[in-house]
Amino acid sequence: MPNFTWPDRQRAAVSLTFDDARDSQLDHGAPILAKHGTLATFYVSLGPLQARASEWVAMSAAGHEIGNHTTTHPCTANNEWSRDNGLEDHTLATLEQDIDGAAETIERVIGTPATTFAYPCGDRFVGRGERTQSYVPLIARRFLAGRGYPDETYAAPSVVDLAQVPGITMDGVPIERLTTLVEVAIELGSWLVLVAHDVEVSTTPPGPDPDLTIPGDVLDTLCGTLAADSRVWCASVRDVAGYVAAHRGG
Repeated sequence: MPNFTWPDRQRAAVSLTFDDARDSQLDHGAPILAKHGTLATFYVSLGPLQARASEWVAMSAAGHEIGNHTTTHPCTANNEWSRDNGLEDHTLATLEQDIDGAAETIERVIGTPATTFAYPCGDRFVGRGERTQSYVPLIARRFLAGRGYPDETYAAPSVVDLAQVPGITMDGVPIERLTTLVEVAIELGSWLVLVAHDVEVSTTPPGPDPDLTIPGDVLDTLCGTLAADSRVWCASVRDVAGYVAAHRGG
């Protein structure tokens, strides 16, 4: 049974998050979110952020959260595309510089600091073998929350480690499955954090990562469902994490 009190008698929280500051998020995702009054969290890569800086500033001004996703997006070297920037070859010191560099750029471009973080690829370590270390403590010291992915579970608000908030993918997931996830969150009284990358609409060809894409009609239906359900608080990671931290009694 739920043992946490959400605001306004709501029974669950849902946060929609998008990674990498992809163009489709601005071109296709933003109008859908605006249509339903849905506020989301965007964990930005710095090149795309700076390329369309004025539009990302406008997103922030509209109430969307702009979060930290590192400077260079380091992931495990087991991914071929990350082999030259593998976490196995990082130290806590080099990763700290990478994260802090992103923080400085985001604050300079957006005008406000990023208060939450998303682990690139969901990986949370540096080093190899006996030298492997978790970098979760770096995130805990710097941010209100750190979002994982793909953890495929819910965040139990009374006990969740805010430095490791689980995230569930919504890329390529049918709307029926997404609405079921919402219903389960309501039943559990939990916090559902959903993760997407590109937003595709029928008039555009698939993005470069078809497996990392949510169809626009699915996002539209999901946002409409959330907006119409008084049992659900749909808010940014920043806002939900801040509420959880303040209301769970330690």
